[in-house]
Amino acid sequence: MNTIAQIFVALAGVFHLAVFALESLLFKKPSTYQRFLIKTEAEAEAVRPWAFNQGFYNLFLAIGAIGGLIAGGDKGHAIALFACACMAGAGIVLIASDRRMARPAALQAVPPILALVLAAVL
Repeated sequence: MNTIAQIFVALAGVFHLAVFALESLLFKKPSTYQRFLIKTEAEAEAVRPWAFNQGFYNLFLAIGAIGGLIAGGDKGHAIALFACACMAGAGIVLIASDRRMARPAALQAVPPILALVLAAVL
């Protein structure tokens, strides 16, 4: 995998680590749950188990992307690119399900899509 694609894999992984922290570690803070269009503390408490679980999905995707880069070689890069394909798919599902989430969906999907395209063409 070329260096430019690896940079976008790493960016995608770091973004998903940050989302893990927001969803699983910091979700009780109003400034955090409001980013996810949750308005009240009661709503946040109701969806907190979902957010906690979802955060770990993001952690596992980040581990796949970054771990694949660290492992290197064909197998490691395949794991990293598979994680990117999952990230891109999740971002597409997010924008398709709620247009208000266009910015977070773009942040989630664009770096891994660029990684996939650059890995394929360069």
